[in-house]
Amino acid sequence: MRNVVVTGIPRADLGRIDTLASYGVATVHEALGRTGYLGPGLRPAWPGARTGGNAVTVLCWPGDNLMIHVAVEQCQIGDILVVTTTSPSTDGMFGELFATALRYRGVRGVVINAGVRDVAELRAMGFPAWSAAVSAQGTVKATPGAVNVPVTIGGQLIRPGDTILADDDGVLVCPRTDLDRAIAASAARADKEATTRAAFLKGELGLDRYGLRERLPALGITYEEYDGDR
Repeated sequence: MRNVVVTGIPRADLGRIDTLASYGVATVHEALGRTGYLGPGLRPAWPGARTGGNAVTVLCWPGDNLMIHVAVEQCQIGDILVVTTTSPSTDGMFGELFATALRYRGVRGVVINAGVRDVAELRAMGFPAWSAAVSAQGTVKATPGAVNVPVTIGGQLIRPGDTILADDDGVLVCPRTDLDRAIAASAARADKEATTRAAFLKGELGLDRYGLRERLPALGITYEEYDGDR
């Protein structure tokens, strides 16, 4: 691994990111062909958080948050800090003091494939955080790593400057160069969902709307009247 800090990364327009984020992680995930989801292992530190921004990536050694300190300097308004480690870790590598420093720079949240702590303080200050664990376990600041290099979380490649979306359903990455397609596809998906919602409000069944009823016999599903013996 190269111990490097890459500066001057490309970033997408925040207005376009906000448009995409307004559709929510689940809708965008479906619209993109069910790609980009970082997996169920990343959960919000407090419920109701929702954000989107440009990824500033950090690669740390487990139990060592030195490179998060290095990365803070590289953050700008509208960024989301995305942190992972060279091997699995649940240590509390991020907390309220980091959030305070990042908020000053206009950072919109953190996604960390390790632990966070100071959850009550993060919730009180309204700083969004998604993590693989919550842990009071402290860390050291000793081992070099990298900032703004491609990283992988949940099998998904995240490049610096890619779009990150996060809400109660989890975290998603959309390549920066795919943002326009993602917005168009998500708008179409949202329109389709609105039409379906209206149909359900009128009592239509998913069995009929999705053409599932005629598939049931081929799946061996039969209907029988209740005879009192079951």
